[in-house]
Amino acid sequence: MSVQAPEVRSVPGIGEGVWRDLVGQDDAVRTLSEAIADPRRMTHAWLLTGPPGSGRSNAARAFAAALECPQGGCGECRECRTTFDGSHADVQIVSTKGLTIQVREARDLALAAQSSPSVGRWRVIVIEDADRLTERAADALLKALEEPVPRTVWLLCAPSVEDIIVTLRSRSRHVRLRIPPVEAVAELLVRRDGVDVAMATYAARAAQSHIGIARRLARDEGARIRRRETLLLALSIRGLGDALKAAADLASIAEDESGASSGERNAQEKAKLLEQLGADTSARTQPPHVRSAINQLEKEQKTRATRFARDVVDRALIDLASMYRDAMVVRWGKPVDLVNADIVGEVEQLARALTPEQLLLALDAIATARERIAANVPPLLALEAMCIALKLPL
Repeated sequence: MSVQAPEVRSVPGIGEGVWRDLVGQDDAVRTLSEAIADPRRMTHAWLLTGPPGSGRSNAARAFAAALECPQGGCGECRECRTTFDGSHADVQIVSTKGLTIQVREARDLALAAQSSPSVGRWRVIVIEDADRLTERAADALLKALEEPVPRTVWLLCAPSVEDIIVTLRSRSRHVRLRIPPVEAVAELLVRRDGVDVAMATYAARAAQSHIGIARRLARDEGARIRRRETLLLALSIRGLGDALKAAADLASIAEDESGASSGERNAQEKAKLLEQLGADTSARTQPPHVRSAINQLEKEQKTRATRFARDVVDRALIDLASMYRDAMVVRWGKPVDLVNADIVGEVEQLARALTPEQLLLALDAIATARERIAANVPPLLALEAMCIALKLPL
């Protein structure tokens, strides 16, 4: 008796269909496309890793869309569009609102994975921040990955394999994304968002190829101003008072950024909730069930805001570190492009003020502050200790 070979399909190539906005990731796209085209290369669990801004979540959504698409990822059909906007019935996208993913949510996902797809070819579960799974939550998912259900696919996203518990990563196929080139990110901003070439190049370089941040810098003048204020703090710290003020300024910049990003979203979420509940938006008081739903939403928004504010502080510290990195490049006269070429005069001033050893100590102080904040040290305390270490010599 002969065995029929699995069907091998023709699918969109690199830079086409669902992959067109995933720039600088040719190897990853090739691996995922081959799994779509040839069932022999497919598996039930994938781990997508890469630095922040490399496009992990976008890659996961593109892969999910390609799995559901009859053409293997055309990018235009209903399956592709609903997957990308998060409304496909068989694609569940978990975006962490809090600081961690708790065991209760993980158990719900494991239960959902047991169901057959309702309208699509696969049931796909995307966890965009799998590194935020608590140990108990990861254990709750382990059985689902150990005993895979036919037609269910797990897509786990994390900065690195070390951020995922070993029992989960050993049961997943690893695909690594890299930092895309500045030129590729700038080209994407021009093509997709209609950004001016010069602005796109500046934003891509300033964001250090982080696609989401580059897009915000290109479109939001306030974000560009706040970033510049963060960079210039490196030249303003000359005493203890300056250090404490700089720490407060950093915290304030993060709060402004967080407020600018979340205020409109929170209002839209509340309006949508009231509409779904059929509540009178003009009423001064709401029925108990409406008030309860609003309180729960506001609690979730507050948790999300705490996480987002910490992420904003972390990004501000990455920007600040780029200033010392550029000063090191100038100090040694290396033929390497500066991240902050638009303020080269200030970079040169910092390079003259500090020795190479002092520049390295400054970078170490910033890295330590990031680690402390990630470990739940109050951000202001971590920033104050960092800024004291960043004092310029008298």
